[in-house]
Amino acid sequence: MSASASHNSELHLRMKVAACTAILVDQGIMNYSGHVSARLPGREAFLIQTIDQPRSGLRPEHLLVCDYDGKILEGPEGEKAPAEVSLHGEILRSRKDVNSVAHFHHDLTNSFTLVEGIPLRVVKNHAVRWKSGIPVHPDPAHVANSELGQAVVKTLGEHHALQIRAHGQVITAESVEAVLNDSIHFVENAQAMYNAAAIGKVNPLSEADMASFEAWFKRGRHVNKLWRFYMEGAQTKGVVPKDWDV
Repeated sequence: MSASASHNSELHLRMKVAACTAILVDQGIMNYSGHVSARLPGREAFLIQTIDQPRSGLRPEHLLVCDYDGKILEGPEGEKAPAEVSLHGEILRSRKDVNSVAHFHHDLTNSFTLVEGIPLRVVKNHAVRWKSGIPVHPDPAHVANSELGQAVVKTLGEHHALQIRAHGQVITAESVEAVLNDSIHFVENAQAMYNAAAIGKVNPLSEADMASFEAWFKRGRHVNKLWRFYMEGAQTKGVVPKDWDV
């Protein structure tokens, strides 16, 4: 890949990370805290925002390039990485199937970590993404160093999401588009289970239910559909600039 093509590819990825972050804020999933990261192809490094940059106003040029140890390789002078950069770095180091990570703090979703005997389960069809389970990391502290990041990786295992008790959510996916898709569906599933529990006993999807849905579901097409839907809405509202190549 030429230097020009590499630059254009990175700029495109930067726009996606910034747009994904803005949409998650607009949807009420992310707020003043949280971050989206993306692996840089061909490098042991990733994009992530700075610690103090408001999520709602994130732009491509605000993003840092960090290595898996959380060291800043490139970025605006004087800026610092977010406190939980190690959460992203350690997951991307250990999970080669993951190219994007979202971490946010959605209170209703996290409420399932605060009660006994009512774990978050798969109740909506698109939540089959987490049919292998949704582990809960027991330590509610900020994932502020590599040791704590490695502990999160151990809890995550081969799953695609986890909750950190009394803290927040971690979503992993194969692309920025997919991490947006999964973050939205993760919260939708939690909201649906919360609503159902207010009415009566919750009946999660069975193995047969999930197998039936998966038999015809095309993930790539669905991810693209949701990305286009939320991006068009965000650009119409001015949440994402219309001239961004996303």
